[in-house]
Order: sequence, then structure tokens, then C-alpha cells
Amino acid sequence: MSNERTLNTLRAPHISEKAARLAENNQYVFVVAPEATKADVRAAVEHLFSVKVETVNLVNTKGKVKSFRFRAGSRQGKRKAYVRLADGHTIDVSAKA
Repeated sequence: MSNERTLNTLRAPHISEKAARLAENNQYVFVVAPEATKADVRAAVEHLFSVKVETVNLVNTKGKVKSFRFRAGSRQGKRKAYVRLADGHTIDVSAKA
């Protein structure tokens, strides 16, 4: 996988309380490109962080509906990847990403 495609696939780590709890169980959450597949995410994480990935789960989240100057609109949705690493592998998402 090329370096440009790797950087386009993984947009950013998703930082939240749930993500922090999952990190204790060797599972990490990333915001990924809308067209990314499980294979793309697996290859990008393994290439960028030099770790072994066990499973990848993808989730599409809808954007919140908000009003702006009395008009209804919605925020853009996200695609998140839940990545479980093999035992003995860890990622320091705050330092690398």
C-alpha cells in the first residue's frame, strides 16, 4: 500500500471515553475515509504503526441534525473503524497521529 493511500485511509484517531475504555482491551478507534474497506484499514494500520491487526469493524455514523438561522441542516457523518490488535501489540495514538 502506498504511503499516500495509507495517509488518506486513516484520517485521525477517535478520542472519546468509549475509545479510552476500548484501548484497555487492545482495541482502537480511528476515523477513516468514507470509501475505505476493512482490508484498506488493516493494511494502513499495520503499515503505519508496525503492529499485527486481528479484526477490523467499520461503522457509519450519521451527522447530527442542527438548525442554523432557523433552517434545518445536518452535520457531516463519519465512518469509524474499530481495530483489535493481536496480543502484545499496542499503539500510542496520541503520539503517532
